[in-house]
Amino acid sequence: QVQLVESGGGLVQAGDSLTLSCAASGPTVSTYAMGWFRRAPGKEREFVAAIGRSSADIYYHDSVKGRFTISRDNAKNTIYLQMNNLKPEDTAIYYCAAGGGGYVPVLVRQYDFWGMGTQVTVSL
Repeated sequence: QVQLVESGGGLVQAGDSLTLSCAASGPTVSTYAMGWFRRAPGKEREFVAAIGRSSADIYYHDSVKGRFTISRDNAKNTIYLQMNNLKPEDTAIYYCAAGGGGYVPVLVRQYDFWGMGTQVTVSL
């Protein structure tokens, strides 16, 4: 069983930066690929970024490429999402997820474990 706890959300202005963290616990965390997803008001949960077990494989949604960076520290069992040049359309609840293993999932249904989420609000 993997438990995930997100932190680092908040209220920022457009153009600001924010770093989200996801603390993972469990005996096999390092064997999972990790992902960040978000759900904006009135919308379904969508893929943001994902990273493989060894950080060799990384994927981003087109809307965040060049602005967001996903990383992981397996020694600390922590995953990060560095978000730069934030836009109002980035406003959402951000979720951390663990899944896959030998591959890097990008679909919600491919992830096995989820955190409760952290709110990010970007104002004009």
